[in-house]
Amino acid sequence: MANLWINIVKPKGIHAKWLIFLTLTLLLAFGALGHFDIVREYLDTEALTFKAGAFEISAYRALKSILIVVLIFWLAAIVSDFAEKRIGEFKKIRAANRALILKIVHIGIYIIAALFALDIVGIDLTTLTVFSGALGIGLGFGLQKIASNFISGLILLFEKSVEQDDLIELSDGTFGFVRKANARYTLIETFDSREILVPNEDLITNRVVNWTLTNTKGRIEIAIGVSYDSDIEKALELILESAKEHPRCINDPEPKCYLRNFGESSVDMILHFWVADVAEGRWVPHSEVMLSIWRKFHEHKIQIPYPQRDLHIKSSEIIKVNNHA
Repeated sequence: MANLWINIVKPKGIHAKWLIFLTLTLLLAFGALGHFDIVREYLDTEALTFKAGAFEISAYRALKSILIVVLIFWLAAIVSDFAEKRIGEFKKIRAANRALILKIVHIGIYIIAALFALDIVGIDLTTLTVFSGALGIGLGFGLQKIASNFISGLILLFEKSVEQDDLIELSDGTFGFVRKANARYTLIETFDSREILVPNEDLITNRVVNWTLTNTKGRIEIAIGVSYDSDIEKALELILESAKEHPRCINDPEPKCYLRNFGESSVDMILHFWVADVAEGRWVPHSEVMLSIWRKFHEHKIQIPYPQRDLHIKSSEIIKVNNHA
């Protein structure tokens, strides 16, 4: 039943076209046969007229107005459906941009349809100036955030800084993929399948890290410490070898391993290697490369030390404490 009413109020495609055609055909037939005069005679009477001060409307005029409004909105649905198909053919525009453009077009079409309907029904549009002023006050107070989010969505559309399927990180730690961009909010899906609705204003006013804005490459960093008794040069060689052997490691930029620090318990090194598509995840290659390093270290007798302290006694003299109790 709900789908039936949706198709009546906002029909799409061939249903809308046939509905408009049949309705217009019936109206023309009734007009030619004079049936509207009979309907007007019964409905346009004093008894069926509603009055409120200077305003009055008869049942006939109300029925006529409803019919005109429905016809106009049916026609708007056809135009909207045509616009949706045409915009969907623009494959050079990303899906998020097409969705937002389509939303703006839909709003514009139905605003124009509403203005036409009011004018044809006979409502003086100049009387809406008071309503427009009240709407402006509402936007300034109650609808301020909604208007801000809508405008922010337009800015994101034209800047193309955050688009569908981008991997982004917000200032509050939210990390995930952009799955949908609406006029009011952006839907982010995190790695644990949570869906977070982020107001568009937050993406404009706060810091946002876009991991895939200009390219999809991502760097993985692994810190390693080896014993002072180990062959340091061999350790560097094995670490690089483990990274280069991984299938997701790319050669541009090539992996690098640096000697960073002589620590208290170990010689500290750091490995940097890059993957082609960070959206596929970094934890799996991170873990697999570390496991490969572990195996190679064991094979070549390179130790990863435990934290340790060396105690040096500079004097062998025993301090005697006399107890004068």
